[in-house]
Amino acid sequence: MATKNPGDIVVPPLGESVSEATIARWLKKKGDVVKLDEALVELETDKVTLEVNAPQAGILNEINVAVGATVRVGDLLGSIAISGTQISTEPSKVESSPKPVIEEQKSPQKEGALSIADLLKNQQKISKAESSGPSAKKIAEENNLNLKDVPATGKDGRVTKGDVLGFLDQPPQEASAKQAPISVERIEERVKMTRLRQRIAERLKEAQNTAAMLTTFNEIDMSRVMDLRNTYKDSFEKKNGVRLGFMSFFVKAAVSALKEIPSVNAEISGDEIVFKNYYDIGVAVSAPQGLVVPVLRGADILNFAGIEQEVVNLSNKARDGKLAISDLSGATFTITNGGVFGSLMSTPILNYPQSGILGMHKIQKRPVVVDDKIEIRPMMYIALTYDHRIIDGREAVTFLVRIKECVENPERLLLNA
Repeated sequence: MATKNPGDIVVPPLGESVSEATIARWLKKKGDVVKLDEALVELETDKVTLEVNAPQAGILNEINVAVGATVRVGDLLGSIAISGTQISTEPSKVESSPKPVIEEQKSPQKEGALSIADLLKNQQKISKAESSGPSAKKIAEENNLNLKDVPATGKDGRVTKGDVLGFLDQPPQEASAKQAPISVERIEERVKMTRLRQRIAERLKEAQNTAAMLTTFNEIDMSRVMDLRNTYKDSFEKKNGVRLGFMSFFVKAAVSALKEIPSVNAEISGDEIVFKNYYDIGVAVSAPQGLVVPVLRGADILNFAGIEQEVVNLSNKARDGKLAISDLSGATFTITNGGVFGSLMSTPILNYPQSGILGMHKIQKRPVVVDDKIEIRPMMYIALTYDHRIIDGREAVTFLVRIKECVENPERLLLNA
């Protein structure tokens, strides 16, 4: 839909196969002065969050769509008035209606005043304390007991020595049973799922309903990689401007394994299997809106520094909500690292229609047998969830063994052996 006026704020193209978005928040209020290309409103699609910028400088004159509303490409969101033109003074169509005022119902009696019943109760308590016998008072004082709490059986409401002794002889549970029950407030809050969270739920359920998912496990001795990383991390960072992490080793190992077992890098399309001879690896990262999987393009031709730098760039874009549709589409295989959150083992769900996903986990020291001796080694469990429709168990196990061999002997990655 074409813009009717230069100051109209409209929903821009949202990307391939995306036609709707939700208003996440307005960054400006009605009447605010805005600059050309200044961000005005955030839109959330089922893949990314994007900003709509001001088409011209001026004053935000109208806001036509409220937060939470669903909009389509080309819809009018609001308008900007150029300085010197007529500014609307009418209330915004989407301004929230004033909250109902709840009047506080005040008691007819004055603050601090007591009812007649309260006065009578207090008088009775005072009378009990004043009229009790000396024996009863002495026993109460020795036991830190308030005579007001003791049921009186004497004449004119007096507390007798027997009343006090009987009260003290009560079992603890009887005394506690007389206490008023504690009231615990149970609070519930309903929050509408974001469009991204709804899409994540749909895709995960689609994978469960469609693929024949199975998970196989192995474990890796991380000693060699950790030693290599500790030895070269400072010089690596100084030379490349990025830290040497574990992800580059696993990406390189995954590419090597994918080349050996091509079915893990394939997908089903109708009654055909599509084998992909390129290696775009999705790396699952946590963003404020939820889990997203940006893609490392051409992971087979990137070196270690290139992989680490691209992972940092994509993670920063995810954190800042700057990922584009192109950053999230087209991966052939996915790696997810639950270990950064402390996960020791898990069964990841496929990023459908991909046929395989590798799960990394927490590195934990465990006793293992090495050359017939028990040693303490830093170990990591790894998991491969795969679509059993096109990947056999033998291929899945071989894939994980290849990952294990590459990480435990990192020189193989450097020599492409």
